[in-house]
Amino acid sequence: MSRDPRRTFAATAAELVDSDLSVALVYAEISGQYFTDVERRHPERVVNVGIREQLLVNVGAGMALTGMRPIVHTFGSFLVERAFEQVKLGFSHQDVGGVLVGSGGSFDIASGGRTHQAPGDVALMETLPDWTIYVPGHADEVEGALRRAVAGSGRDYLRVVGQQNPEALPVTSRLQVVREGGGATVLAVGPMLGPVLDAVAGLDVSVLYANVVRPFDNRGLRAAVRTPDVVLVEPYLSGTSARCVDEALVDVPHRLLALGVGRRELRRYGGPAEHAAAHGLDPAGIREAVLSFVAAAA
Repeated sequence: MSRDPRRTFAATAAELVDSDLSVALVYAEISGQYFTDVERRHPERVVNVGIREQLLVNVGAGMALTGMRPIVHTFGSFLVERAFEQVKLGFSHQDVGGVLVGSGGSFDIASGGRTHQAPGDVALMETLPDWTIYVPGHADEVEGALRRAVAGSGRDYLRVVGQQNPEALPVTSRLQVVREGGGATVLAVGPMLGPVLDAVAGLDVSVLYANVVRPFDNRGLRAAVRTPDVVLVEPYLSGTSARCVDEALVDVPHRLLALGVGRRELRRYGGPAEHAAAHGLDPAGIREAVLSFVAAAA
């Protein structure tokens, strides 16, 4: 049975706190059920600030200013959207490093309503310079991304969601070629790889995979594209990486179809799978979009 991505994050974070005196963990109630033991062992480096997200980020930035490597965690909607000013000023403006980990994603917590949904988190984070953004598609990739981020000294955002691909791939800043074909190039981001592979079964297309989306691998995309047609499939706001694709292919005539979470708010709670289908991010929706896109060029 595959590991749960959020539990994997929590277990890995606890292990990193245990093994490295410079690593701290700051959280705002969320995932606290997983941190009881490590908080008891290291009360000076594992801090629950309560439901105070702006304080959460400021405490993490303060720890970074003392030379510590903080892991700062809550739901993505609270961490990025609610506390964005603190992220901007506490980390970016003060030029200190840290690892921000947002869970919940676009609609993991569909029953929580719009307050718990953050399809715009990556688009918002990329307005800040010099952040590495991880979008792992498997629990094993969550562990790899967290270890890599904590071992560094920069500013990192890690997006942890429940949906995961059947198998893990290496965590790397380079685009990974999963399938080679003679037609369009489909770039699947994070947990969209599984649905994309199901969607393009039997189609003559190439499939690329990204679990690190910023910095974007311009060179890898240029090397992989065989035809003018590129399909971008992201698990968050549609078009978030469209600018990156266009910049990578600025001197190459191309057509781009950007699939992702739409801007229309879905006001029925439903479940994550229902939200994915409503946004056309299930295999059937992706296949229909790809076929229509390719047919339009014929």
